[in-house]
Amino acid sequence: MGVRTQFGALIWRIRKDRVEVLLVQTRRRKRWIIPKGWPMEGQTPAKAAATEAYEEAGIIGKVAPICIGLYSYTKYPRAGTDPLPCMVAVFPMKASKILKDYPESGQRKRKWVSTNKAAEMAGEPELAQILRHFDPRLLRL
Repeated sequence: MGVRTQFGALIWRIRKDRVEVLLVQTRRRKRWIIPKGWPMEGQTPAKAAATEAYEEAGIIGKVAPICIGLYSYTKYPRAGTDPLPCMVAVFPMKASKILKDYPESGQRKRKWVSTNKAAEMAGEPELAQILRHFDPRLLRL
């Protein structure tokens, strides 16, 4: 069926003069990723990424309307279905509120780490590159 598009949020904050990013675990395979999901009717790609940040990580913040990178991965849906090749457009999002209760709080762990640590933890090499080179000072917002 071809490559599917998803939108992801690279959630960040400044803590002790250092940039930290937030990773979440996948539900089944427990890999570390950024919140991401499918396009949503009536929402821009950046807004869809922000919605995923809320649902998967409990984060509210300001999402930039610019894509800072793309990465690909293969999604393995339920057993008996074909794998789906996916391309994720990544939008930076500055965290302003961290919620304790959110839609997927009982299904995922979340973790704030440095960009270098996030790159080490990420299972997708292209995502690791985006994380490793992320610098919010370069965003022209």
